[in-house]
Parts: sequence; C-alpha cells; structure tokens
Amino acid sequence: MLDLLSLPFMQRALLAGLLVGATASYFGVFVVQRRMSFLGSGLAHAALGGVALGLFLDAEPLYVALPFTVLIALLIAWVRERTELGGDTAVGVFFSLSVAFGVVLLALKSEYTADAMAYLFGSILAVTPADLGAVALVAAVTLLLFPFWERWAYATFDRDLARADRLPVLFDDYLLTAMVAAVVVSAVKVVGILLVAAFLVIPAATARLFSRTFAQMTLLAVVLGVAGVIAGLIASYLYDVPSGATIILVESAFFLLGLLAVRKI
Repeated sequence: MLDLLSLPFMQRALLAGLLVGATASYFGVFVVQRRMSFLGSGLAHAALGGVALGLFLDAEPLYVALPFTVLIALLIAWVRERTELGGDTAVGVFFSLSVAFGVVLLALKSEYTADAMAYLFGSILAVTPADLGAVALVAAVTLLLFPFWERWAYATFDRDLARADRLPVLFDDYLLTAMVAAVVVSAVKVVGILLVAAFLVIPAATARLFSRTFAQMTLLAVVLGVAGVIAGLIASYLYDVPSGATIILVESAFFLLGLLAVRKI
C-alpha cells in the first residue's frame, strides 16, 4: 500500500478525496439540518450541464461546471425567495433544464460521451492536476468563509431571530447555496454526479445521530467524511472495485452502524 502512495495519480486521488470529504461533510450538516437534501441532488444533476458545456467548448469541464452550477444554485435561491413556488419546485425546474441542456450538447459532440461517463460515475484515480486545482480552490474558499459558520448555524436553527438580530440572512442563504453548488462540482470527479448527493448527506446524517450540539455535528461529520474516503480508497484498491461507489458504501456502513449503536444506547 505504501508503494501505491508513491504514485503521483494515487497521491492526487487521496488529496482530492480528503479535501472533498472534508468540505462536502462540512456543508452537509447545513444541508441536512435545513432539509435541503433535494437541493444537493438537484445541483449534482445540474452539474452535468456544466460538464457537458465544458466538453463542448473543449475546455476543462470542472472549471466550466463550477460557475455554471453556482449560477443555477443562485437562480434556484432567487426563485425560492421571490416567488410563491416551493424550493423543491424550483430545484426540479432548473435541474431538469440543466440535464436537458447537457444531453443536447453531448449529442452534438458524441465523441465526448465516454468522457461524460467518468463524471457521472466518478473516477477518483483519474483526477488530473487541473481537477485537483479546482478541488483545492473550493477548499480554500471554504476555509476563508469559516467565520460565517456561526451566522449560518444561527439562521439554521432560528431564522426569524437571526433576522431580528439584523443578520444578513438572505445574503447568507445565497452564499451558502453557492458554496454547496461549488462543493458538489468539486466532488463529481471523486464520487460521480449520480452519487455526490449521498456524499453531502450521509456523513452529516451519521454525525447527527451522536451529536448534542451543532458544533459537535459539524466536527464529527468532517471526521466521518475523511475517514470514509480513506477506507473507501483502500477497499477499492484491495478489491479492484470503483472507488467512488466504494466510498459511498463505506459512509453508508458508518450510518447503519450508527443506527444500531443508537438503538442500544
């Protein structure tokens, strides 16, 4: 195993997985606590449109998908705030639009269909330096925005009181939604578009089973997200199975063990 870690592609895979595992789990606690799981799934599918646009333009897919998916996320938040439509309706409309847009672009450049499959199902061992750069960029922005955690947590549990305290709740909602979109895009090469929503939700859901405070939930979710990546990569190497799906299976195993442990407490 140590010999394997000396290989550049494995080093990139491990670093990308650790960064994505930490950031996805960090924002996942807000997704779970605010009941935004469908948003995560919708943005994952919306990322397909951005990836397809990048392939169509012969550009780096993640660098095109990143602003594309953030824009879709902001449009969803805007429609949710400015109209009487529910958030799930707005997500359904825009994620359908993005997927249809991506399918049409891929049909126009059918030679890139195989490349798109890598983003659908994940290919962490094929992470390129450019992919790693996109992941590192999202992780760096997440670190810079860490002072916002307290405000986001406050509004998560009592939105009306946060407004009464004159906190910029609406601005924070847009910012948090944009960051969830960015994390979703950074994770598609690791676990794939079809599984990235689970990467957001499962570590946070597991952490919620054992946490008495939101701070504990956040810390435990990040630990579980990182541990799932490490264990999943090792298992995928040992058994020669897809790494993205294996990571999700490991995270799911943590959740099921957590359920059993809670029932015994």
